[in-house]
Amino acid sequence: MPRSEFIQVLTDRGFINQMSDPEGLDAACADGMVTGYIGFDCTAASLHVGSLVQILLLHWMQETGHRPIALMGGGTTKIGDPSGRDAQRQLLTPEKIAENKAGIFKVFDRLLNFSDTGNGAITVDNAEWLDSLAYVPFLRDVGRHFSVNRMLTFDSVKLRLDREQPLSFLEFNYMVLQAYDFVELNRRYGCQLQMGGSDQWGNIVSGIDLGRRIIGAELYGLTSALITTASGAKMGKTADGAVWLNSEFTSPYDFWQFWRNTEDADVERFLKLFTKLPLDEVARLAALQGAEINEAKKILANEVTALIHGREASDAAAATAQTTFEAGGLAEGLPTVEVPKADLDAGIGVLSAFVLAGLATSNSEARRAIQGGGARINDDRVEDDKRVLGAADLSGDVIKLSLGRKKHALLRAV
Repeated sequence: MPRSEFIQVLTDRGFINQMSDPEGLDAACADGMVTGYIGFDCTAASLHVGSLVQILLLHWMQETGHRPIALMGGGTTKIGDPSGRDAQRQLLTPEKIAENKAGIFKVFDRLLNFSDTGNGAITVDNAEWLDSLAYVPFLRDVGRHFSVNRMLTFDSVKLRLDREQPLSFLEFNYMVLQAYDFVELNRRYGCQLQMGGSDQWGNIVSGIDLGRRIIGAELYGLTSALITTASGAKMGKTADGAVWLNSEFTSPYDFWQFWRNTEDADVERFLKLFTKLPLDEVARLAALQGAEINEAKKILANEVTALIHGREASDAAAATAQTTFEAGGLAEGLPTVEVPKADLDAGIGVLSAFVLAGLATSNSEARRAIQGGGARINDDRVEDDKRVLGAADLSGDVIKLSLGRKKHALLRAV
């Protein structure tokens, strides 16, 4: 039975995969405020759903009285983490990294409290110390503590080599820099804990070892399991691509719909991990059977969307879904693509319309959907793949397009 509320919450909700020293970390969290961090490289302008467990680890850390650090990897992004990759990441310009960092911060600003007192969260960029390192002194002072033999056994390296994929010397340095981040954060902020996904375990252990060797620090590591769905799919990936946390890349409606489509077997686990609902309420919802499980999925979608986009956006997405799926109506909250009124007056081929709306990736895919009876215009089945849409198809100033039961969009004349 954990002594600390933080470890108890993570245990009860299923976050924990590994801990370097479970008793020591639990005791430290029970005896006072612990500072812990997770690093996020700035490889895109938004994080996706696959990163949500890590963000919520920081959130729960603060909720239980500890101080979280969201480390922006402005420096390590210039190297590229080889974990889970078969090829080197694209090298980004400093300007692009700065742009991505600004986009990533948006979700932290919603889920963490960056106040100046108590356990207020901290955000810092590791470029502050990595960019100014002198190469030879760094090799002498830090590099000498790393065994290449041991580094070759880490999954981030071993799996790449086992698949006979090249690993650049640039990437091979990544784990050294990440370990140094832990040491630097301990020096600057008294940081004792590094958290991350299970693919980061080797890097985290290296940081713990480096801290002990260089500054005699007692450091801890904690990982969460990489989340897959009950069917084995990678969390946050769909046939249409990643599900992003920023609304400009994935709309609140599409985000809501992603969670509404959760597999039955994942409902209880996802309610524990991705919402703040009390565990007795989670148990009640998980016990629902048959068609009633859909109500639990709606609550899951409502709660996660409210966490990331706010309650107003969540309620609007839920209302849009109800209008679209249950009432068969025309919901203004659906994903919308604007088209010039002149183009509609001239006529838009139905295949092109589905591609333009983002419901199909090609004319061939749209044609197959029509031939299979799965395409609709304004809720009427499309029978002719040579049909041309025009001004007469407008309902007000929009045309509703549907592909199957779950994919809908509007074409809006402007």
